[in-house]
Amino acid sequence: MDQSAESVLPAYPEQWQALGWQPTPEQQQQLNGLYRLIVLGNQQLNLTRITDPQEFWEKHLWDSLRGIEPAGLRATARHLPLFQPQLRLIDIGTGAGFPGVPIAIARPQWQVTLLDSTRKKITFLTQTTSALNLHNTLGYVDRVEQMGHDANHRQQYDVATIRAVAGATVCAEYALPLVKVGGIVILYRGQWMAEEAIALEEAVWQLGGEILLTDRFTTPLSQGIRTCLYLRKLAPTPERFPRAIGIPTQKPL
Repeated sequence: MDQSAESVLPAYPEQWQALGWQPTPEQQQQLNGLYRLIVLGNQQLNLTRITDPQEFWEKHLWDSLRGIEPAGLRATARHLPLFQPQLRLIDIGTGAGFPGVPIAIARPQWQVTLLDSTRKKITFLTQTTSALNLHNTLGYVDRVEQMGHDANHRQQYDVATIRAVAGATVCAEYALPLVKVGGIVILYRGQWMAEEAIALEEAVWQLGGEILLTDRFTTPLSQGIRTCLYLRKLAPTPERFPRAIGIPTQKPL
């Protein structure tokens, strides 16, 4: 692929506007910079298989920001932290920085923590966010099972995002201990089956939460089916959660 083509993303103003958001010229420059740096970083770190500009825009950028713009919540629940001007968000298992870095670009007033257990990825993201002049991100190298018992992080976040990390019940066990009572967890999923919802509902109840919204939608270019699940924390998560490293995946709730 031509290197000059790799560094420029399509703008798609109508598709952005459908989310109720439009990037400023500076934000568009940051999104382009993120794309360029990930394409370059991919040569050493195998960050993502998605490098085509249109596919990257839809599956990494639009999809990331669609999660924080749930139409089914905005009209009826503006008191939720997701719609507050300032908040603390943690992106669990951020990998190449999705959805955390696009969220940090779109919401410069939010404080975004990028968590991953792979040091090389967090080092890359720290360098990338610095190059993009993003001053609202922090990178942490840790296992989420350990961070969930750290007093500096447990019940300290307003919102947690988690995408393509594990099964839904596992993701709920990872994320709910980290958010405050009243906070929101956003699970980014593909297609979602009714039988999965039954297991998730039981797990979320054990963790002190509820399923607030199941938001099913199609992507604007490829018409792919995606689902975001919104969990609300109603009570403190019992101290035994999250369980020790490896247990949530070996024995899901």
